[in-house]
Amino acid sequence: MNMIYKLLTLLLPMIILYACEENYIPETSISQQEIVVEGYIEAGAEANPTFVILTKSIPFITTIKSDQFTDLFVKNASVTVFDGQKTIALTEICLNQIPPDLKENVYALLGFNPDSTAADICVYADLFNQLTRESGRKYDLKVIVDGKTITATTSIPPFVGLYDFKWAEPPGKPRDTLAELNVKINDPKGVKNYYRYLTASEGGRLIPPFGSVTDDAVFDGKEFEFPLQRAQKRGGGFDPETFGLYKRGDSITVKWCSIDKAHFDFWNTRDFSANSGGPFSAYTRISTNINGGLGIWGGYAVGIYRMKVPPK
Repeated sequence: MNMIYKLLTLLLPMIILYACEENYIPETSISQQEIVVEGYIEAGAEANPTFVILTKSIPFITTIKSDQFTDLFVKNASVTVFDGQKTIALTEICLNQIPPDLKENVYALLGFNPDSTAADICVYADLFNQLTRESGRKYDLKVIVDGKTITATTSIPPFVGLYDFKWAEPPGKPRDTLAELNVKINDPKGVKNYYRYLTASEGGRLIPPFGSVTDDAVFDGKEFEFPLQRAQKRGGGFDPETFGLYKRGDSITVKWCSIDKAHFDFWNTRDFSANSGGPFSAYTRISTNINGGLGIWGGYAVGIYRMKVPPK
């Protein structure tokens, strides 16, 4: 009780201070709309195709009606990528043009729900895999739309993979149906490294955990073992008894990625913003590497791991 009292004594002034602060609401309007870029280029086993999605920004506090959703997506733009040797124009493809038997795969790639996405959304993709995608390269993106030029540069760093996958009993009370996954990484010494991962179970869609990125600040140049938590969909409810654990008997997939500093900063601020709810949350400005716009143009060095969670 004495420790709890001391903790409350330390936290109470902070709570009062936050409660008295005036909320910061960014001054934005439709007339100040910017182009938002979301694009990725991957290298490695089972790498996804290179694609870019372009949308328009909206005011910080606004309501989007269903008939306005499609209007946020930018069409008829010129989108090119330079891979250090050649410049490739990405092909515009609208989801409503995709044959029904291919839609589910395309929607999964882009992170859309096929059951809820009926809008005529268009993306720009390297359909014929013309870009050379490999570690150690930089990739320059150029978008020209409505007379405006937007640029960004990303890189694909060397891939640093995981190994020595081990299943363990979860901490706490015994649970026959759940298991904890522990992995090892051998982080290169003297080089700042950044990582991101996603998981999927039973053939489901890969999703990132609440905190999807990390750097090597605590394990630079070391062989390091750590628990790799199962990702959980936001809004699905939080159960501390099962959080981060895998169901025994399930087939799972882990997508582990090496990323560069700017890509890490984007997801780090985005994850912080997404996880900072509640009455004392603050506005977070998401980091961007887009010149002349907002968003992310990010490179991934990808490794895919598939395994079965063993029964007890």
